[in-house]
Amino acid sequence: MAKYKPHTTQQGIFAAVFLEDQLQPGTFEHTLNHLINQEFDLTFFDCRYRNDETGAPAYDPKILLKVILFAYSRGIISSRKIAQCCKENLVFMALASNTHPHFTTIADFIATMDKEAIKLFQKVLLTCDEMGLIGKEMFAIDGCKLPSNAAKEWSGTRKDFKKKASKLERAIEKMVGEHHQSDHRNLDDTLQKREDKQVKTMRKHLAKINKWLSKSEDKIGKSGKPIKSNVTDNESAKMKTSRGIIQGYNGVTTVDSKHQVIVHAEAFGQGNEQDLLEPMVEETKENFKKVGQEEDVFTETKLSADSGFHSEKNMKMLSERSIDAYVADNQFRKRDPRFVDYDRFKERSRKERAKYHGRKGLFATKDFTFPKDLSHCICPAGKKLYRSGYKVKMKNFLATKFKAPKSACVPCELRSQCLRKPEKTEIRQVAYFHGRSEIGKTTFSEKMKKKIDSTAGRLIYSLRVGIVEPPFSHICHVMGLNRFSHRGKKKVNTQWNLFTIVHNMKKIHQFGSELA
Repeated sequence: MAKYKPHTTQQGIFAAVFLEDQLQPGTFEHTLNHLINQEFDLTFFDCRYRNDETGAPAYDPKILLKVILFAYSRGIISSRKIAQCCKENLVFMALASNTHPHFTTIADFIATMDKEAIKLFQKVLLTCDEMGLIGKEMFAIDGCKLPSNAAKEWSGTRKDFKKKASKLERAIEKMVGEHHQSDHRNLDDTLQKREDKQVKTMRKHLAKINKWLSKSEDKIGKSGKPIKSNVTDNESAKMKTSRGIIQGYNGVTTVDSKHQVIVHAEAFGQGNEQDLLEPMVEETKENFKKVGQEEDVFTETKLSADSGFHSEKNMKMLSERSIDAYVADNQFRKRDPRFVDYDRFKERSRKERAKYHGRKGLFATKDFTFPKDLSHCICPAGKKLYRSGYKVKMKNFLATKFKAPKSACVPCELRSQCLRKPEKTEIRQVAYFHGRSEIGKTTFSEKMKKKIDSTAGRLIYSLRVGIVEPPFSHICHVMGLNRFSHRGKKKVNTQWNLFTIVHNMKKIHQFGSELA
């Protein structure tokens, strides 16, 4: 019979642990400890405290910064887990000098360091610049949309919330009335307790909506009409992403091409990025002024951004500031000769989705026949659509519109293939697009199109993905930031800045051999 050495966990050991030995050279924790203790002047944190003569001693901000930044590098975001690590993990103990800050201390420190986080970001940026990690040859701007600590179900306008409140009131009144009737019937106590709990929850939701209605007004969009607010976090916004609609913030960064160092980062509560290009350019320039570069950094540095940042206003701004920019528009790929046959994949995808949902594919604009004079058009069923508008402006496009008569469209056998909702929509309308501007009229957008469609322009723009996407992958997938855990733009922006600081510190650790 086999023999094994005896073993048991019911024993204690005495181990000599030297905290300094836990921060071995060559590790990120060693670099982090050196930067915070030796390289950065953090006296700007002193103004947070008023305990010179009275009050209890506070935790050194260096201690809190080290444990928070190291926790973020390991994908630990919860303040409770960070506090627990300071008691159980030797590396955290070494960084915290064997102190044990409470989780409320850690949470409050993060939530209230919005100004200090920006200053710390600039300190790290200065170190990166002094070590030659920033090439200043090309910057790329892009955004990463992440969910926030708020549910999208709590979004709407005042009209929506009033309707929801009225609906809750009716439901509560109905359930309370049924409870009074059930008291005389001796119904099951378990069922009644469950319904009582449901009424309590609905009253809580009703109170939350009424409180918001009494203090808040509708947010007004660019069109002058009300846009959806959020009861839980009104500074967040609904955003369309590849993962569906989320309620969250857009973490936008400006990234340098040499080592993917982030030179500016900011979180915005809006999904539309067209209004974000100018503030990102301004703040990027301001950051370099703060680290000692008086000259405009964009004098020699190229700038690239994707189609989300493209607008006539932005192209004019870049041109007036003489910035060598490469910003794609949403038709950029269609004009690229390398994507000349991309439609076949789009058509195949459309047919596959239609087959999956058990319906036939809808007719597209290309299925309609347009004569040269655009006096009318012919639909796939052979019926004539009359012209209802000539070269009208539709979202910066010039288009000729066509409309089908009811006599031809209503009895048509191809309605299910022509209309998305044939049971609601009576007739089909089609738009033939001419372009963004009139013939012969040169706009700033047209100038950018010519620039980016050139061989050199396509080559330079193709570098954008390799510059700006790796930092997002590092922050979201390696460090594990898959959602913002705070509410409000100020706190969310602080968290986004702290994660970008960790990203830049890892660049210092990787390429700054003298600090390893």
